[in-house]
Amino acid sequence: MIYILMIIASLSTMYFVIPEVTNAAEEPRTFLTHTGLVIKTTGEVIDPIGYSGEPLEFNPDEFMRNFDYGIVTELDDGTVLREFYITARDDQIMEISPGVHYNVWTFNGSVPGPTIRATEGDLIRIHFTNDGSKAHTMHFHGKHKAEMDGVFEIVGPGGKFTYEFYADPVGLHLYHCHVHPVEEHITHGLYGVYIVDPKEPRESAEELVFVLNGMDTDYDGENNFYAANTIPFYYQHHPIEISKNQLIRAYVVNILEFDSINNFHLHGTLFHHFPAGTDTVPSGFNDMLTMSQGDRQILEFEYEYPGLYMFHAHVTEFSEKGWVSSFLVTEQNNIHSDVIDNDSDI
Repeated sequence: MIYILMIIASLSTMYFVIPEVTNAAEEPRTFLTHTGLVIKTTGEVIDPIGYSGEPLEFNPDEFMRNFDYGIVTELDDGTVLREFYITARDDQIMEISPGVHYNVWTFNGSVPGPTIRATEGDLIRIHFTNDGSKAHTMHFHGKHKAEMDGVFEIVGPGGKFTYEFYADPVGLHLYHCHVHPVEEHITHGLYGVYIVDPKEPRESAEELVFVLNGMDTDYDGENNFYAANTIPFYYQHHPIEISKNQLIRAYVVNILEFDSINNFHLHGTLFHHFPAGTDTVPSGFNDMLTMSQGDRQILEFEYEYPGLYMFHAHVTEFSEKGWVSSFLVTEQNNIHSDVIDNDSDI
C-alpha cells in the first residue's frame, strides 16, 4: 500500500512541475504599441514603429469633391465604356493624427480609394494590379456576373485581373477588398465609393462624399480614432464652406469596422435621405441617420441661415475621438457649386 501511495505522489508532483505542452503556432506574442500599451496577439503584427513604408499624404478636402469618371470611349453600338486603372498596395504609412502613424493599405495610394462614377448602362472595365505583399481583390456592390464578384478570384502579389460589368443599378454603392480576413483588409483601408448616376440627371447640387471610417492603431480589435474621410477632426478644423440656400447632396457611406453601428447627425437643418440612392423619391426627412457597416445614404439639404454648423456622429465616443465636422454657411455663392457633367469626356 505504501508503495502505491508513493507512485501516486510522484505522478502528482510531475503533473504540477512539468509544463503543459502547447502549440507554438498558437502562442500569443507580446509587443508595444504607439501608446505604450502592451498587448498580446496570435495574429500577424505590422507595427509602424520603425516601419520603412512609404509615407502617404492625403487631403480630405480634395477627396470629398473628386470623382473619377475613368477613361471614356464610345463603342460601336453606342455603349459608353469607362476604363479605370486601380493599384492595391499594403506598405504605406499615414500620419492620421499628430504623431500617430498607421500602416494603410490603399487603392491608388488613397484611403478611401478613388470615387468611381458612371451612368446607368455604361460598361465599366477595371484594370486591377496588386502591388502589395498580400493577396487582394476588388468586390463591387451592385449587379454583375459571378466571376466578376472579387471574392473567389484571388489576386496574389504582383498579379493582375480585369473586372468588367455594366453600371447597374442606379445608386450609391461601394467597393472593397474581399480577401479573408476581410476585417483586416477593410480596417487598413482597402475600400472606396462607387456611384451610378441615373440617365436623367439629378437636380444640380453641390456634391460631397463622406466615408465614415475608423482606425485601430494599436491592433487590439477596437478603434482608437473615428472620422469622416479618414483624418480625425479634420473638418472641425477645416470647416466645409457652402452657401446659404444652396442644395447640398452628400454621398454618405459607412465602412466602419469593429463597431456595429455608426450615425450621421446634422445641426441647424434637416435632410431628405435616399437609402443606397436606388430611388429618386426620398424615404424620410430627418437630421439623424443610423447605419450598419456597408449601409449608405444620399442626403439632400439646404441651410436657410448663415453661420457655423456642426455635423457628427451621435455616438458620443465616436465624435470625441474624431468623427466631428462643420459646415460654414456663407451668404455668397460657393465656388464649388457647378455641377459636373459626367458625360463631358465623350
